[in-house]
Amino acid sequence: MKKELHIFLTAIMFYTRIPCPKWVDHNPIIVSQTSKYISLIGILVGGIGSIAFYGSSFLFSNEISLLFSILATIYATAGFHEDGFADVCDGFGGGWTKDKILSIMKDSSIGVYGAIGIILILAFKFSALREIDSALIPLVIISAHSASRFIAASLLYTHPYVRITNDSKSKAAAQKIPLYFLFTNFVIASIPLLFFNKWEIFLVFIPMYLSKIFLGAKFKKWIGGQTGDCAGAVQQISEVVFYLSFIALWKYI
Repeated sequence: MKKELHIFLTAIMFYTRIPCPKWVDHNPIIVSQTSKYISLIGILVGGIGSIAFYGSSFLFSNEISLLFSILATIYATAGFHEDGFADVCDGFGGGWTKDKILSIMKDSSIGVYGAIGIILILAFKFSALREIDSALIPLVIISAHSASRFIAASLLYTHPYVRITNDSKSKAAAQKIPLYFLFTNFVIASIPLLFFNKWEIFLVFIPMYLSKIFLGAKFKKWIGGQTGDCAGAVQQISEVVFYLSFIALWKYI
């Protein structure tokens, strides 16, 4: 139990900016196991976004409350996955060889493709959530953050880590994960969906996983696998796909 708590707290420290005890550090061995709880981190981050939405809705419109919610999740994670998504946009938008793509993705500065990508992904999140009944938004946010992180974890299972250098901060967390890690994430990601009391809601996993297959194919073609940035991009895209799929499904269930 103490070991699992250590892994979970390390996951919180690695994937978010939430303060942790001083004895929790970036031990590579522990970090390599944090992907076991990435869906649980999604519930935590989604919960922060839901609280921000619910609290601000007492004073402001749904639109402003949604902006507070999105801002809260970005602040809670220091834009961890958004940064990965932007890097992927820059790398695959401006690079034509594996080495060039990886070099661009490693560059800390953001380019045109990354800036456009971030603007569009945030616009999609805001616009999609705006279409959802306000009473459902908190649960939808929690579900989307958790489910999308399960999809990101599935990329770590199906695609090898390809960055050659050893100085990547995401290397330990982006290595191939055991099947039971993936199963653990699926179980955790399924829990929020049970509160909708409609089994059909689980169909959202189909388009989400299809988006991962599409992105995974591009990653495999151009760089031979994945990096931590690729997993971040999958999380961001599949989160948006969750919202869009939910809107479509909720009309018929």
